[in-house]
Amino acid sequence: MPDSTEIQSSGSSTGNGPNFDSNHPYFLHSSYAPDMSLVNAVFDGKGYQGGKRSILITLSAKNKLGFIKGNCPAPAPTSKDFQPWSRYNDMVTSWLSNSLSKDIGNSVIYSKSATNLWTSLEHRFGQSNGAKLYHLQKD
Repeated sequence: MPDSTEIQSSGSSTGNGPNFDSNHPYFLHSSYAPDMSLVNAVFDGKGYQGGKRSILITLSAKNKLGFIKGNCPAPAPTSKDFQPWSRYNDMVTSWLSNSLSKDIGNSVIYSKSATNLWTSLEHRFGQSNGAKLYHLQKD
């Protein structure tokens, strides 16, 4: 879990609230917006491994992989870190949702966290279907 002791008292502001070091998972650059997509083409159920790789690269570059891999779990609701975590988790969830087709996005919109959304996608699309693959190759 991120350590809130990494909060800086100086630096560029990313909005109301504390300023985080740019290496901290809670840091949001001023150019980040909830309506951003992480990939050029939305995922429509085909080519999951390639789409997954693109999302992982982009989230890694933004230092937000922990929100989908579980390295940045939700702090207790009474913790002073809960509100910042919730804000950044919502940002990552929004980015993921915007990277999905409308139908797939609607099926995961009620995920409680970016980790849950990512896990749901992994379970649904990450498993190769051997029988389906055989028939596709046969055809």
